[in-house]
Amino acid sequence: MSAPTAASPWLPTAPCTPGRCAAHPGPAAPRATAARGVLRLAAGLTAVLLGVLLAPLAAPLPARARLFLVRLWCRAVLRAFGVRIRVHGPAAPPTGAHLVVANHLSWLDIPLVAAVLPGRMLAKREVRGWPLLGRLAAFGGTLFIDRDRLRSLPGTVGAMSRVLAGGGRVIVFPEGSTWCGRAGGPFRPAAFQAAVDTGSDIQPVRIAYRPVGPAAFVGDDTLGASLWRIATTERLVADIRLLDPISSSRDPDRRALARAARTAVHPTTHPTPPLHPLHPNPSAIPRQPTVANDSANRSSSSVHQRASVSPASASSSRTPS
Repeated sequence: MSAPTAASPWLPTAPCTPGRCAAHPGPAAPRATAARGVLRLAAGLTAVLLGVLLAPLAAPLPARARLFLVRLWCRAVLRAFGVRIRVHGPAAPPTGAHLVVANHLSWLDIPLVAAVLPGRMLAKREVRGWPLLGRLAAFGGTLFIDRDRLRSLPGTVGAMSRVLAGGGRVIVFPEGSTWCGRAGGPFRPAAFQAAVDTGSDIQPVRIAYRPVGPAAFVGDDTLGASLWRIATTERLVADIRLLDPISSSRDPDRRALARAARTAVHPTTHPTPPLHPLHPNPSAIPRQPTVANDSANRSSSSVHQRASVSPASASSSRTPS
């Protein structure tokens, strides 16, 4: 396990902290026994390992068959950890080229979205070098981005555009950082340029967990603590709501599309969420720099970028700005 590296000053951050948002599930989160938690943890990790081992066998299959297997595998992983999925929206998920954008609360978001709308995920380039999981991500067609090199951003947007132009589906979490679910961050606009360039529709997705506390993976939370919290929570439900698609032709400006998608996903929250009560001392949070391009602010992290028991704050940078 390598030590966490400092986050780039260009990436977004969330004020959520595990002490306030995740560590205290509250009375609405009934707890399982330790023995049951151990069984769930073992079942979940076994399901992940099976996916890693079987991924090479699925590589030669047609794209549609691979995506079908990804859906089954992600559902099995979530179920093994004791998470129940509830899908709201159209009876049949939309097909064809879509830029899927979702709010970001937890590492659970990745298998949750893939269980309903499998496609090409976006991840930082370090993921490719991880033992086992890096190979699994590559087999799944993950698009990798070097978040420390802003000059690589146009190339990443170009790769997304090629997937969309070929009729594929690209999945991004444009908040760029995990939030606790009681508030959300602004959507970074760069990924929306791929939809503009290809005339693809944007598929907003709203994710919610009940209860939200055990699922939240924020701040300096660790993957180990998060896994145990989830495995020992009874009746954890993951709600995923497919919202009305947004046509990229409605506005050729990626920033306007990002705002429209953000409003759809977070209809009742302010574009710049208040810090209270997510942080006990809002003045202690460093101000985010303003820059004259789309890549602004600092990011906390999530397990989409890091599979070790490293802090969430060191691993949640994921989506280009």
